Amino acid sequence: MTTRRSLLIALLAAPAAAVAQNPAGVPAMKPPIRATPAPAPGAPRTIQWEDLVPPDWDPFKYFRDINFQLLDDGDPRAGALLKRMREVWDAAPVNSKLAGQVVRIPGFVVPLEDTNDGLKEFLLVPYFGACIHSPPPPANQVIHVLPRTPAKGFRSMDTVWVSGRLTTPRTDSYMGTSGYRIEADAVTRYEERRR
Repeated sequence: MTTRRSLLIALLAAPAAAVAQNPAGVPAMKPPIRATPAPAPGAPRTIQWEDLVPPDWDPFKYFRDINFQLLDDGDPRAGALLKRMREVWDAAPVNSKLAGQVVRIPGFVVPLEDTNDGLKEFLLVPYFGACIHSPPPPANQVIHVLPRTPAKGFRSMDTVWVSGRLTTPRTDSYMGTSGYRIEADAVTRYEERRR
């Protein structure tokens, strides 16, 4: 059953680093205001989740005039809004400037095909619980990962670094729609670099 709370969670589930408040108090995705250093020759370029969102895409533009406080849990409008939100977010545009680049990005594992040999296929998502405890994020915030060799020793919601060539085929799975794919050269446990 769709509740006002689940609708609000879905609408506000964009990664915290990419969300800012506008004057109306509605979150809006913003591109990062920083330059990513060029990688060493042959090394993958480290990117952030914000880099995957085209600068002109506004995931909330269809929902700005809606007062969610007026929706009761049983209100059919809440279900209709959640359905519309899923349509908009599943069709979220990708940042075509990244297509074909060799990248490295951290994220959380959502297994799609787990075997005794390891993970053969999974989704990489930007925040804990995405696709499992809440509706999936926009497609441009979901990466379909196909490791060249099965990734061993990882479970659902483990944090990892994924490296490989980023492409943009849209993929639908039972856990969500992804706007990106990486055929991973490496899947390694996430360790934050100390400065």
